[in-house]
Amino acid sequence: MNAERKKPMNPYFGGALAGILSIASVGLAEKYFGASTTFVRATAFLERVFSPERVAQMPYFLKDGPKLDWQGMFLVGILIGSFVSALATGTFSLQAVPRTWNVRFGPGWGKRAIVAFIGGVIAMFGARLADG
Repeated sequence: MNAERKKPMNPYFGGALAGILSIASVGLAEKYFGASTTFVRATAFLERVFSPERVAQMPYFLKDGPKLDWQGMFLVGILIGSFVSALATGTFSLQAVPRTWNVRFGPGWGKRAIVAFIGGVIAMFGARLADG
């Protein structure tokens, strides 16, 4: 897209900043970074549309109910921040299939969808197992 690409931030520096922000988050707001609960709550929002009585009976939502909280806004901030960063460094591009995947497995979307779904299930299971 852009003819001129700027050098992206050093990933170690970015990781250090994220670590400092995480520590500050716990120290100042007594909140840990996390996203898995937001995905569960977003699912509950959608399920409420199709089956509101079912969501009302789930023990997980009896306490607070599905809600949009700071974690949801955190995810929105990640989306916006990554987009702005990609634009600022000139690395933004739309790709249907990442180059690495295309080289190894081909341009088809079927394998990608299956692997992405399985990976998502494993990641969410681990996050929920860790009470995240």
